[in-house]
Amino acid sequence: MIEFILGKYNYWIYIALMMVGFYAMIAKKNLIKKIIGMNIFQTAVFLFYISIAKVKGGTAPILWEKAVQYDNPLPHVLILTAIVVSVSTTAVALALIIRIYKEYGTIQEDKILTMNEENGNQGSTKNSKFLSSNPMLQRGE
Repeated sequence: MIEFILGKYNYWIYIALMMVGFYAMIAKKNLIKKIIGMNIFQTAVFLFYISIAKVKGGTAPILWEKAVQYDNPLPHVLILTAIVVSVSTTAVALALIIRIYKEYGTIQEDKILTMNEENGNQGSTKNSKFLSSNPMLQRGE
């Protein structure tokens, strides 16, 4: 039994990385730390998918006369796409955090929620006059 558990050490590493990322997303109040946690979680998922592509005794999926069995190339392709999505999601999240910081002056989630509760959730920010008076934003452009 212990050999089975130790033989799957890579899965334990993925689980640990997932839990670290999940903890950072749930427990941290700083928005940047939440994004870092999301990236750690995504990296754990990437590593997991890449590890299941390996076939015992398999070689790279290149036509070769000595190759008998090939590794599955599909997870590698899917993870390349997922990495692109992950980077773009991170970029959008960081852009939103910059906008939140300009609006509220902080990136602490609890302080932002407190500010919204104190000001009644509507028209509560210093740029709300600009947002409500800008005709391009009202038309959705």
